[in-house]
Amino acid sequence: MTLCYDNEHEYSFPFDAGKLAESVISAVLDQEGCPYEAEVNLSLVDEEEIRAVNREFRDKDQVTDVLSFPMQDFVKPAAYDFLEESMDAFHPESGELLLGDIMICVPRMRSQASEYGHGEKREFAFLVAHSVLHLLGYDHMTAADQELMEARQRQVLEDLQITR
Repeated sequence: MTLCYDNEHEYSFPFDAGKLAESVISAVLDQEGCPYEAEVNLSLVDEEEIRAVNREFRDKDQVTDVLSFPMQDFVKPAAYDFLEESMDAFHPESGELLLGDIMICVPRMRSQASEYGHGEKREFAFLVAHSVLHLLGYDHMTAADQELMEARQRQVLEDLQITR
């Protein structure tokens, strides 16, 4: 697994954010039975940057905690069978599955950690897990989809022993 990690916000985390992100991404990919090595891009940004991107790509002029930009169009969550038919699904040099991009708003992540009464490590790990599930085709548009996605997130965090 390759993580292209960019801390544009330059916040000094009280934990190794890059290493934690790698662990969470790998755990999600293992849990979801991904048969490929994968590449994920993760950018840590400020409120101004995430608001601009949210406005440009989602037509929502507001700050959000995280944005996910999948590169693959999964018909069903974590159903990988269609990928072999698409040559541009894989990095031409490494052969890794190109999953997509994640942007986390560091100030929002920090305030949510405080608001929800758990640490920054747990909130960061949650946002990474949530986003990777989006990259794999999960969403939370219906109550059933939300319940499934929340269960998958919870399982990853429990497996990594990252609790509230």
